Amino acid sequence: MRRLRYFLALVPVAAAAEWMHASAALVFALSALAIVPLAALLGDATEELAGHAGPVAGGVINASLGNLAELIIGVLALRAGMVDLVKASITGSILGNLLLVLGASQLAGGIRFKTQRFSRQLAGMNTSLLVVTVVGLVVPSLFLEAHPDPQHRLTVQMSEFVAALLVVGYALSLVYSMGTHRSIFTQGSEAAKGSHAPAWSLRRTLAVLVAVSAGLAWMSELLVGATQETVRSTGLSEFFVGIVLVPIIGNAAEHSSAIVMAMKDRMDLALGIALGSSVQVALLVAPVLVFSGLILRQPMDLAFSPFETVSVALAVWIAAVVVQDGESNWLEGAFLLLVYAVLAVAFYFF
Repeated sequence: MRRLRYFLALVPVAAAAEWMHASAALVFALSALAIVPLAALLGDATEELAGHAGPVAGGVINASLGNLAELIIGVLALRAGMVDLVKASITGSILGNLLLVLGASQLAGGIRFKTQRFSRQLAGMNTSLLVVTVVGLVVPSLFLEAHPDPQHRLTVQMSEFVAALLVVGYALSLVYSMGTHRSIFTQGSEAAKGSHAPAWSLRRTLAVLVAVSAGLAWMSELLVGATQETVRSTGLSEFFVGIVLVPIIGNAAEHSSAIVMAMKDRMDLALGIALGSSVQVALLVAPVLVFSGLILRQPMDLAFSPFETVSVALAVWIAAVVVQDGESNWLEGAFLLLVYAVLAVAFYFF
């Protein structure tokens, strides 16, 4: 993970490309690559801050800031009026975590270890929570299908209420995972989030957090600014960029962490990253983006296309089936990646 920091040199390179009016596709690619090491550094700084805050508060900090890079991209895209791209990034992030990240982790870990075992109880908790939370993203879609709303006014209003309820669910999940049932989520993990001794001073940690957040906002601004022209010049649809590329860019560092954990035969942690991040997207990222749209006067609802809704439902079901036995191997990972590839191809032609 530390090797990613060498790619921080891409930050001034991306800025220079924008200043020199390089092609939009080049600016898009450079800023996207620059976001990856920034997101990795943000993760390091978040863990250091969690170490200073203590186990319980640290767990909350880690959970709340885990998808900050993706959230920044989403807010800036909303400000630019790319509502469809932002909505696609929500479902794309869930699909990416459940199929791409989990699949890559199982494949990488399975190549090194014939069979990897993890806590069935922990996996069951995460998948059950995921099934319940995804309901909040499916209901608005069903509402729009059953209740014609050409202007989406009622759908937006309903989505705002649903978003508020999802935030309540997020708070309850924190109480559950960091409080009343904390032992379940930290069992077998001596490196549980928020439990390590910080290596940085608090002042350095805060300085890095501020600097990296500013860098992420800067690179995200360049990325968003180049998106529409890149879409026109490359033939990619805004929908494909939102549902496939943006989630991969925003979560690349976290995704690589899950794969590294799996290769160390620590599947509980890898599973926690893949499933936990999906839950966080549904309970926190999606509601925050809905409220951001309200503030930025870019109304956004949680009504997704039938294709997206069915894809998410299938991904949740497949992930639940794969982890129910408490074991994983490379073949399960390979087939999860194949499913993701099939969906990605379909999204490309959608």
